[in-house]
This record gives sequence, C-alpha cells and structure tokens, in this order.
Amino acid sequence: MSFTTTKLTTAMATAGFALLGSGLAAQEITYMCSSDGTECATAREIFDRFEAENPGVTVVVDEVPYKAILESLPVQLAAGTGPDMAKVTDLGGLSQYYLDLSPYVDAQYWEDSFGGTLDWYRKGADDNGIYGLHSQLTITGGYANKTLFDQAGIEMPGGDATWDDWAAATRAVAEATGTDFPMAMDRSGHRIAGPAISYGAKLFDANGEGKLVDEGFTAYVQKFVDWHNDGTMARDVWAGSGGSSYQDAAQEFINGELVYYYSGSWNVAKMDDNIGDAFDWVVVGSPCGSGGCSGMPGGAGIVGFEGTEHPELVAKAIDYLAQEENYAEMTAKTKNIPAHLGVASKGVEYPGASEGAANALNAWAAQVAKVSPVAFQYQGYKNNRAMFNITVERVTQAIVGELSVEDAMARAAADLETALAEAN
Repeated sequence: MSFTTTKLTTAMATAGFALLGSGLAAQEITYMCSSDGTECATAREIFDRFEAENPGVTVVVDEVPYKAILESLPVQLAAGTGPDMAKVTDLGGLSQYYLDLSPYVDAQYWEDSFGGTLDWYRKGADDNGIYGLHSQLTITGGYANKTLFDQAGIEMPGGDATWDDWAAATRAVAEATGTDFPMAMDRSGHRIAGPAISYGAKLFDANGEGKLVDEGFTAYVQKFVDWHNDGTMARDVWAGSGGSSYQDAAQEFINGELVYYYSGSWNVAKMDDNIGDAFDWVVVGSPCGSGGCSGMPGGAGIVGFEGTEHPELVAKAIDYLAQEENYAEMTAKTKNIPAHLGVASKGVEYPGASEGAANALNAWAAQVAKVSPVAFQYQGYKNNRAMFNITVERVTQAIVGELSVEDAMARAAADLETALAEAN
C-alpha cells in the first residue's frame, strides 16, 4: 500500500479541555485518511491548531487511496497493526474495533449534535457508546452533463423520472452528441442499493436480518445487466475489475465522456474543482422505480480504535473536530452536507464554491427526504459490508456473462446465508 505521510506540526485551540493537564504531552497518534477533495487537508489545518495548543502532541495524517480504507485497513485492524484513528465508511462492519469515546467527552453534547448517526457506529440496540464522528453525510444519486442535453436539444428528465426514462434520454443524448457513454455507476454494492430499494428491494427479513435477494432486487439487477450489455452503461467500470474491488467513474464524467453519472454528494468538491467552466453539470437525484426514488444515505466518519496506546488523546482529538465551530469549518471547506444538527440548522456557507457547487449541495440536501427507511436501516446494519461485497461480485459475474442473472442471484443468496452464519 502506497500513501503519503503528512506530519502535522502546529496545533489547535480550546475544546474545553487541557491535554497537557491530563498528562497527554509528548504523544503521537496517527490518523489514516482518504480524500474525495480536501478532507485530509482540512483535517490537517484543524489538527495544526490542536497541536499548537498542546506542545509535544503530534497528529500524523496518513493520506491513502480510498481502496486502502476499504481493503487494507480491516486487515491491519485484525492483525493489531492499525492506526490510532481513521476516516471510515464501513461504519457498522468495523464496529468491533472502535474505541468508546464516551468516558472522555461530553456525551450529551454528542447526542444533541449528532442524533441518529451515532447508532450507525454502535454494536447493537443496547449499545449507548459514542464511537464515531460523522464527518460527511452523503446521499447517493446522479449527476447530469447539462451542456450535452442542451447540445442535443433534448429535455432533461424531471424529478419523478424513472430509471427507464433516464436510460432512454441519455442514450439519445449520447448518440446525438457523439459522447462515449450514456450512463455509469460506481462499482459498489452501496451504490446499487438505492436503485434496488427504489424497485422494491426490502433487504431485510421479518426478523430484521439481512436478506439480499428478492423480487425487487432481482428486477433492478436485470435492468442493470441489460444496460451493460446494450451499451447504456459504461461497461468497464464494473466489468473491468474482479472480486469486490471498488471503482468509480468520476474522471470519465469530468472528462465529458458520460452523460449521466450515478455516484453521490461527496463528489461535489471534485466536480467543482476539476470541471470548472468546461461544461454545466447538475445534481439530479435518484431516478424512480415502483418502490420510490431512493438513494442511499451514508458517508464517512472519524473513529478511534481500541488498540491505540493513547485512548484519551484520540478521544480528545476527535472531540475537537466535533465542536460546532470546527465542524462547521470542516463542512464548509470540504463542501459536504453537515450531520451536526446545530450546524445544519444554522446553514453552511461554502467559501470558494461556485454557484453551481452551492446549488448542487442544496440539491443533495433536498434528497434526504426522499430516502427510504429501508436505506437508513441498511446503512446502519452491521453486516452490510458483506452484502455490498456479495452484490458486486455476483452482479459483475452476470454482467460479464459468467452467470445468468437468475444464477447470480441464487448464489448471492447462498453467499449471504454463509456470511451471516459465520458472523453470528
């Protein structure tokens, strides 16, 4: 695994505690971070102030590719060689390793500020610990290249348009403009979940245990596979990788090679910075199916790990990021949707964001109300990572022709049964 190590050497002001007075001087902790835009750099700025307030305390930021967070971090944690803290997206799946911050922080402040997102990090219904700072609230959905629609003279589908509507419209635009691909979706079980829910997938049985395959899930997978076979979907995003590895299509959209890109709100900063005035782009949310128009909620959170030698310092560093003023700064600079209720209620000004980016962030925030309760439940489910990985592996096999959709779904169901038996 390759990564860039950035040692932060200045530091951060008050959060209602004095680290030196707690015996936390001359200590070093490591924060593993991946970035969709400026997340790691912004954390560095805030930790600079943290270090300045506490001479002798050092926070080392290891910036790594997102794939390392998904694939390498779990291996390190299992081996006892993980960092002190990290930015993670597998919120429930890694919960066995989390450090409980509650002995070191104002628990009531956290409950009042972060509400239901705290449950995404807990081990179960009876767990009241505080484990993660939800630093990026995200929603999955689509980006459209408005300039291509304008050039083609084709009206963009409206807010209640179906997936079939978008498939037809983007094929027409791509043909009229000579664009390489009508559509693409990140190679991710999380990404495909929202559309599947929109087609009626329940994802849970009557007892609340994961159930991946049902009529609604299969219906969307069949469409998804068909679109890869007829050229609607950019084939290499999913078919170009093996196993459950992640692959996005952000660069293809930025390069103008896609009419429509299904990803999520975390890409706003990247789009704003890299597209510039090359073309006009807009957020169009999630297309509809028979079961609604749902994306998936989610995002990333900053957690500490039980294996750290400096639990109090880790907790205090994360708690500092959680303070309202610092959290608002982090949200604004990274162009994210706030999970902090106080920050959200006051609104966020995004310095340096273009008008398009600011409009996009507001459009993403408006999508939250459309998210299905099933999607919120799925995001917090402790075994969702197994379900995401199984989805990617089996759907890819159907796309490349190794299995029929029917056989792929049968194997996915069997895979999940085995995974749940092992987990339990």
